[in-house]
Amino acid sequence: MKFPLSLSALRGRPVALALAFALLSSPAFADDAPSPAATQVNAPANMQGGKGSAGVVNDPNYRLGAGDSVRVTVFGQPDLSGTFQIDGTGKVALPLVGNVNAGGLSAGDFEKSIVAALKPDYLQDPRVSVEVMTYRPFYIVGEVKNPGNYPYTNGMTVINAVAMAGGFTYRAKDDDFEIKRAGKNSKDTEEATQETLVHPGDVITVPERWF
Repeated sequence: MKFPLSLSALRGRPVALALAFALLSSPAFADDAPSPAATQVNAPANMQGGKGSAGVVNDPNYRLGAGDSVRVTVFGQPDLSGTFQIDGTGKVALPLVGNVNAGGLSAGDFEKSIVAALKPDYLQDPRVSVEVMTYRPFYIVGEVKNPGNYPYTNGMTVINAVAMAGGFTYRAKDDDFEIKRAGKNSKDTEEATQETLVHPGDVITVPERWF
């Protein structure tokens, strides 16, 4: 953009010359100044869409349970936010409001419970986000070398779980398993194969082979 007066015409006029330089150096006169339309605001990470691998990560229907670790964000309230573990009773001890039930709820339902606990006594219009950080362990028993509980990994199958437990014993039946799904009646089990997906809190039984 051309300025209507030449610099030579401004010599001897200190105030006018200073004003001219100030205007010429402003973003409005810069050839490479970004246009407002080019400005983009990225959505927060927890609001961006995404597709997880097979398993429970990003599953909105996943039910929280004892041993899960969740990150609670109360927007604009860092003192009320943090990472918390769900205790054996299915509750989370949150700042200010105390114990809030999470067991058996989806992350979205747990968000609503926190909002209800905060509103209106503590905050007029709380905005809350809940994200699962780590999942509760699974259990494997029976004919594996090291039965016990192990950290859950998204997308894992029965054969992955067996590998984590040190592999089969020589007595193991390696093509037919039982899984007790977390949260279901202790008598309810499902038949499984090596490729069956494992969920957090599941109990896998590797039976003995009968010769």
